[in-house]
Amino acid sequence: SGDVYISQSQIRRFNLRNGDTVTGQVRPPKEGERYFGLVRVELINGMETDQVQSRYRPTFEHMTPIFPEKQVILETEGAELSTRMVDLFAPIGLGQRGLIVSPPKAGKTTMLKQIAHGVQKNTPNATLMVALIGERPEEVTDMRRAVDGDVFASTFDESVEEQCRVAELCLEKAKRLVEMGQDVIILLDSITRLTRAYNLAVPTSGRTLSGGIDPAALYPPKKFFGGARNIEEGGSLTIIATCLVDTGSRMDEVIYEEFKGTGNMELHLDRKLAERRYFPAIDIVRSGTRREELLFGEETLKQIVLLRRMISLIANDGSVNATERVLERLAKSDNNEEFLANLNKDA
Repeated sequence: SGDVYISQSQIRRFNLRNGDTVTGQVRPPKEGERYFGLVRVELINGMETDQVQSRYRPTFEHMTPIFPEKQVILETEGAELSTRMVDLFAPIGLGQRGLIVSPPKAGKTTMLKQIAHGVQKNTPNATLMVALIGERPEEVTDMRRAVDGDVFASTFDESVEEQCRVAELCLEKAKRLVEMGQDVIILLDSITRLTRAYNLAVPTSGRTLSGGIDPAALYPPKKFFGGARNIEEGGSLTIIATCLVDTGSRMDEVIYEEFKGTGNMELHLDRKLAERRYFPAIDIVRSGTRREELLFGEETLKQIVLLRRMISLIANDGSVNATERVLERLAKSDNNEEFLANLNKDA
């Protein structure tokens, strides 16, 4: 086994917690031992042990959560329209708790990948993590090659206990970095499959909701999703999770209903748009961010309000037409600044 044994005295001395990344010297196992032993701790989460001040590290749960105030710009150069639309209609801030609500085959995994590229290009100081739970093995490989960050993956053919463990490890590691004042962004695909895994893994409570889901199975995924917050003392944990709808499963509908009100940003993907091969298939009427005025500048906010009013007029014919019109206009401009400036001229 490649595991390393850390003694209780070292855990107490450095106040090590679940999710800490420890670097140090190891010794091979002696006779009768099974694991390598950690002889000396050199780095904790990439910092010297004397810098960490382990004893005085704040606890994540006791830090003060506030609304996101700094926008994560996802727009990149080139013809990538999906991230530009997210920046306009459902902006993401550091500490956002966002849901990408999507029917099957509407492009949610591609959307996550494009968000990851936008984060890497524009917010290189943030630590990016991707958690793939219950995904297809080939998609895991694709994501590992496409994203330059930590990818925590457990495919659908692995045990539900393993899927839950991978998600918990990802969250704990993120919390430890946030306690040290860092900005962490987790992209989770998908919270539906994570809840399904917990539904099989947790001991039964004896009650069942419609769709065959145990109420006790909803708490661990809510704890994961609820971990997203902007911290007043410094640092933030952003979680953008995908959620499946229109799968034909009653359980998936119940899971979506449970998580619907918990996020502070929602991005809806539309099956009709995807069927007509309009990508990104974003339903701009239903997508949005709470307290977006904290993320936009005063001038930009006025332009966004104007844009929303124009869309509500077009959306009388249906939100599909609104998205089509916006996509056409976005394609004619090089960036969002130019797009909003042209909007003012037309108004």
